Amino acid sequence: MSGHGAPATHAGELDGAELTVAVVAASWHDTIMAGLLDGARRALRDARVGTVIEVRVPGSFELPVAARRLAERADAVVALGVVIRGGTPHFDYVCSAATTGLTDVSVTTGKPVGFGVLTCDTEEQGLDRAGLEDSSEDKGYEAAEAAVRTALTLRGLGV
Repeated sequence: MSGHGAPATHAGELDGAELTVAVVAASWHDTIMAGLLDGARRALRDARVGTVIEVRVPGSFELPVAARRLAERADAVVALGVVIRGGTPHFDYVCSAATTGLTDVSVTTGKPVGFGVLTCDTEEQGLDRAGLEDSSEDKGYEAAEAAVRTALTLRGLGV
């Protein structure tokens, strides 16, 4: 299980009242995305984030450009998407572009990007990580909590 070894934390321990957090979410795979978005929203509520900006883009490939623009006016960004392996190399290209692009956004802007992009072999794997009633993991919640926790850590460092 990919969640093995994860820290035992909860966004309710955080005070994000002074933060602005942007959530950028892809539009493919409605059920999985609904779960990821719900998880991110719950984490941001639990962390009492003051301002939340939510934007949808067509797919995971478009996440980095929107995240880059949103990072200009937010303390942190949460990127949510789903890429499911098919029979062509398209999966590899989209996963690589999203991962590299979002990493670049974080490094060049100095703003944390919570990585909630599921890269799955099957739809079932995505559903199991989407934070739905029968899911074993809630990657939307985890990505949002990581973004808030990192933004607060950077703020505490004075950067």
